[in-house]
Amino acid sequence: MTSQAGGLATPSAPTTAIVNGLLLMLLAMLAAPLIDIFSKLATGTTSPTMITAARFLFQALFMLPIVLWNGLWRNLSWRMSAYHAVRAAIITLSMICFVATLAVMPVADAIAIFFVEPIILTILASIFLGETIGWRRYTACGVGFIGAMIVIRPSFEEVGLISVLPVITAFCVAVFALMTRALAPRENPWAMQFQMSLWGIPICALLLLMGDMAEVDFLAPSMPDLTVLLWLVGVGFFAALSGILAVYAYRVAPASVLAPLQYFEIVSATLFGWLVFGDFPDAVKWLGIAIIIGSGLYIIWRERRVAAKPVTAAETSVASRISTP
Repeated sequence: MTSQAGGLATPSAPTTAIVNGLLLMLLAMLAAPLIDIFSKLATGTTSPTMITAARFLFQALFMLPIVLWNGLWRNLSWRMSAYHAVRAAIITLSMICFVATLAVMPVADAIAIFFVEPIILTILASIFLGETIGWRRYTACGVGFIGAMIVIRPSFEEVGLISVLPVITAFCVAVFALMTRALAPRENPWAMQFQMSLWGIPICALLLLMGDMAEVDFLAPSMPDLTVLLWLVGVGFFAALSGILAVYAYRVAPASVLAPLQYFEIVSATLFGWLVFGDFPDAVKWLGIAIIIGSGLYIIWRERRVAAKPVTAAETSVASRISTP
């Protein structure tokens, strides 16, 4: 999902602070896949829209004490309500698509496909923000998409078009990141994140109402039992936890240093997917994952080399984990 963390440290940050930032980011990337693990557990009896609504609700509840304690509620910008509502609608679509994917695909496969998001963001930034992207990075983007296709191909044969949904999620998160970058200099990142959750709740409620009236299973509401409720609480808790860890990581270490650590999420997702569901990527999927990671790391390295803006790959993916699948 890119950074809502805000307040990024400069490259001159003390070594101790950078080490702390690296540790915090590693913890964030360790916690982030648990959002998807709990979501996948809930998909057996709960619709993707219901899971998304629960994530917004519990994430907001877990963030509420921090917002109240720090007085961040004073920073909520109602002047930009329409802007926040659009951001929430975009991220809601991305989350619903991703949760729907988790119902039929291994967590590691879905996350690996989602990691074309930094590649999509690089292309969109060149189109809409006028960022200069040379042929090397465009080539890396093309190679990254080839890696995604390698992962998607066997999944497409197994589950059909639903295997493409993580790409839609990645595109939505990239658009979300561009909007966030435009707003971040003017608003507190915690207030932005909390307000997005507040908008996400009524948007999901409207979708659930429509699903109930039209009897669409994909959008249907349901009354969770105690076990499912615990899974939904887990979704919101780890969404809030990974977001908090990422926020503080970006406050003490440069984004360019933290960027490569985003790919640790694929490793942790593979580990948790194997422990909980017994899923483990085969050799062909590992090849695709390696290509995606390699292309993403090259883009990060190239952006640093040409002294572009702080690398948005990690920023976007962290925020997607904060507010997306």
